[in-house]
Amino acid sequence: MDTPVASLLTNRRRASTLKSFGIVTVGDALTYFPFRVADPVPARALREARVGEPMAFVAQVRSSRVFQGRSMRLVATVDDAATAASRGMPQGQAQLVFFSGKKGYIDWLSRRLAPGATVVVAGAPSEYNGQLQFQHPQTLTVAPTSVAPAFPAPASGASDPWRAFATPSTFAQGAPAPVPASGPSAYDAPSADEAMARVCRPRPVYHASARLSSERIHETILSLMWALGGRDMTPPGTDDIALQRHDDEERFSGTLAEAIPDILPEEVRAERGLMHRAEAFRAIHEPQSTEAFRRGIATLRYEEAFVCQTALLQARRNAHTSPAHPCPDEPGTGLRDRFIASLPFTLTNGQRQVIDDIAADMAEPTPMQRLLQGEVGSGKTVVALAAMLQAVGAGYQAVLVAPTQVLAEQHHDTIARMVEDLDVPVTLLTGGMRLAARRKALAAASSGTPGIIVATHAAFSKTFQAPNLALVVIDEQHRFGVEQRESLNAKSEDGTTPHLLVMTATPIPRTAAMTWFGDLDISWLTELPGGRKPIRTIVVNENDGPTMARMFTHIRNRIDAGERAYIVCARIDADESDDEDGSSTSRTRAKGAGRGESAGTDGIDDAYEPLDENGETVARPPLHAVGEIVARLESLPQFRGIRFATLTGRDKDETKTAVMASFASGETPILVATTVIEVGVDVKQASCIVIFDADRYGLSQLHQLRGRVGRGGTNSWAFLVSRAEAGTPGEARLEVIHDSLDGAEIAQADLEFRGAGDVLGDAQSGAKSSLKLLRVVKDAELITDARTRAERLLAAEPDLAGHPQLAGAVLDFTRGNETFLTSN
Repeated sequence: MDTPVASLLTNRRRASTLKSFGIVTVGDALTYFPFRVADPVPARALREARVGEPMAFVAQVRSSRVFQGRSMRLVATVDDAATAASRGMPQGQAQLVFFSGKKGYIDWLSRRLAPGATVVVAGAPSEYNGQLQFQHPQTLTVAPTSVAPAFPAPASGASDPWRAFATPSTFAQGAPAPVPASGPSAYDAPSADEAMARVCRPRPVYHASARLSSERIHETILSLMWALGGRDMTPPGTDDIALQRHDDEERFSGTLAEAIPDILPEEVRAERGLMHRAEAFRAIHEPQSTEAFRRGIATLRYEEAFVCQTALLQARRNAHTSPAHPCPDEPGTGLRDRFIASLPFTLTNGQRQVIDDIAADMAEPTPMQRLLQGEVGSGKTVVALAAMLQAVGAGYQAVLVAPTQVLAEQHHDTIARMVEDLDVPVTLLTGGMRLAARRKALAAASSGTPGIIVATHAAFSKTFQAPNLALVVIDEQHRFGVEQRESLNAKSEDGTTPHLLVMTATPIPRTAAMTWFGDLDISWLTELPGGRKPIRTIVVNENDGPTMARMFTHIRNRIDAGERAYIVCARIDADESDDEDGSSTSRTRAKGAGRGESAGTDGIDDAYEPLDENGETVARPPLHAVGEIVARLESLPQFRGIRFATLTGRDKDETKTAVMASFASGETPILVATTVIEVGVDVKQASCIVIFDADRYGLSQLHQLRGRVGRGGTNSWAFLVSRAEAGTPGEARLEVIHDSLDGAEIAQADLEFRGAGDVLGDAQSGAKSSLKLLRVVKDAELITDARTRAERLLAAEPDLAGHPQLAGAVLDFTRGNETFLTSN
């Protein structure tokens, strides 16, 4: 399974294209699952043929001729007497056409398609010069009633190496056979009925590209799977991968099962009625029926759920075996309660409950591990600060880690202002600080003096030491991986593990949270503090000139009233070249959201690429860019005399700080930015946000961006500018945002629109997620069942010593999902 695909394929171009799909090893190929299975291919007589529609028929070869030229061409004329008679139709004729620059390949086809041979043909017909034609169809040779071999062995008696292979097929339906040297099995099938059954099977359809079709991907995956079962792969002298039959089915199945051992415990598989893992892969990539395909998918989907839940439960168990500093709080007199009493507002019931839950966790001698999820503006910072003051009040240090310097500076200023009467030191540490200030901050942390440290990624560096650390708070959890989180555990010199509170404003449905954060206790803040007004959301068709003009006039009026406006674009540069598919952002580029500055995008979550029936991307207009929109707005009469600022992921930290200060002061009241403003930017005067290409964003990402306005209690508006056509899925998605301000409802809709694989995983940094089939909304019941069974297994066998395959899969899952949630 770990064998590199490139070491097995002679076709280097194909190996390179597969690598671009993330297929590097044989295991990657087998887990590159089809997104649907095509209907079975119908049996038709040639008189019933429809141009472009797949069909299959039994044929007799009447003539076969090779034409020489720059590329050799084999033309075989066939009739369908047997099929036509069985369907009560007149006999018809067609030509089978094959092109190749390889003489050996054409010679091999000529032997297979010799006059008099019976073959089963499957393909999509076309018409040429009034003649029905099949280009590169799948062909299976059928044994005649006598057992004489169709292709006699060489005079020397040596076996013919060509006979180990069937015809390469661009219309891969089943598994054509190898052709041994002699005997009845010198043919692809012993009878026409068996050959027809094989080619008429359902066909898996894979996400493909212009460089590599779904059919070729199918061929490749089948051949790699057969290689695992002990079969050769490629006919000598060709660049194509041949489809093969495995004569000794029992031996092949046994060899494949050894190469692909089961991960699920036998008792779990039996109780759930699931396939063996190797059998499931075969059912998916070589389905005998649509029902077998569904059973294979169901088996591997449950396997994902079981591995996922086992990994999370094991992580949870391991965490609770570590020692931690207990941080009890003295009721009414402790630092935390003094802080709460000093607040100029009343906590919501939700905030009060979460603070109490955290207090109880932190009083224990084992580390708290809690996820705090709350809507934008729900008061998570106050809850986190109460927890940090509980740690400081117990005589320890607390660290708050923010994903950006701008957010860290905002947190530092807010916290310092809120605790100024409590005599608590608050230290700021960022990578962009001047050397002297940075050294001073590092010295303060390394002294172990009880206090609060607000930091960026600098907290994960080797130079940062906090020997008295009792609590780590991570803001926007999805921006940090497990390895970074674990590095903070090593900061305590006494071997204790800090309590951990991770926060996110990214809405997560409860089933998704159970799937992805099963190692954490989860708290939800659903109430908004008083004073926040609902954001009015308006969807604007970009081609509607009058509405666009009214929108810009409204924004100018708000600017004149002393307010601010964000304009969000998905692209940094307008002059970046488009992708090969004609779209301005590809699936790979979108997966690198937030890391794609060099590619011209900066954080768009373009998970909704329209795909055709073969899984290929449909071309769309280029995304709007920051510079382009600035030039466009500056030319409008509505913005005469207004200064614009820009902000992208390419800007240095000091530039970002200066830009935000200028925007907050009103010097540049309109900020044209990429999605770098999505998290943590807090400008009270901002009342309007315009998001261009809104139909290309994830719903939860739009909800996050919308939450940047209305934070000062003023009326606020979000304008979603779209080029989505009426009646399209893009329009339907924007209606969800228009109609709802409930983050959990929006997140669930997001998952239902596009599935868990795009919402969860390691997409934030561009790496792949271990979840490929599991759907965290639709499969909630299945996930719950897997969690229950995993709990029973770990209770009896915490180290999984008796299940080495499961233990390895759990380790791979953990390593493959170090970043737990994307920002979309």
